[in-house]
Amino acid sequence: MKKKLNQKLISLIEYYNLVNANFFISNYPLKRIDRNTINSSTSNKSEKLVKLETEIKMIKNCDLKKNATNLVFGDGNINSKIMIVGEGPGANEDAEGKPFVGRAGKLLDKMLAAINLDRTMVYISNVVNYRPPANRKPTDHEIKRYLPYLKRHIEIINPKILVLLGSTALNTLVGNEEVISRARGKWIKKEIGTINTWIIASFHPAFLMRQPEQKKLAWVDLKMIRDKIKTLKL
Repeated sequence: MKKKLNQKLISLIEYYNLVNANFFISNYPLKRIDRNTINSSTSNKSEKLVKLETEIKMIKNCDLKKNATNLVFGDGNINSKIMIVGEGPGANEDAEGKPFVGRAGKLLDKMLAAINLDRTMVYISNVVNYRPPANRKPTDHEIKRYLPYLKRHIEIINPKILVLLGSTALNTLVGNEEVISRARGKWIKKEIGTINTWIIASFHPAFLMRQPEQKKLAWVDLKMIRDKIKTLKL
């Protein structure tokens, strides 16, 4: 009888050692991936983006909006830790309602592919969300009006790396005293709203199509982004 009780006790101890192994080995709580939390986070981010897009659609007395066909909000992976900001939509973007889908967009795709990225791995938007007439540069007034929306957009995406393409994006988020030719290729840690992110500026793809000799410098910037991704383990 005693032998049977001892055997049952041993079996019971072995069972609890098996199912609660981490309890006996470590004093720290178990870290498990909660799929519900991940799905909830993505859903919450999507809801915030929809709300922001709706607010932009409700803007009144805006000449950009009056002359545009579509709102161009964003494209890509909303959970990406890499966000790209350009200047504003062009004719193709205005027609399709997506950023960087024209010739400059095709070049951007090639630039991303050169460092093993694509649109499913980044998130893309612009300083202004409606096409400036004749693809002109947005005015200071227009930039100022859309800046609060851009900052909220960045806050929602919460990127670890923010890539600014062209002088308009650079001056809008870093400062007017910066010149793209001198500011490019340098990392800046900056607070935008409630987040802190690493910022790097580079030439806009549309500029590179006009000045192809500058592609060698853009390649330097791309390699810096690739290295930062590895450093941050994104």
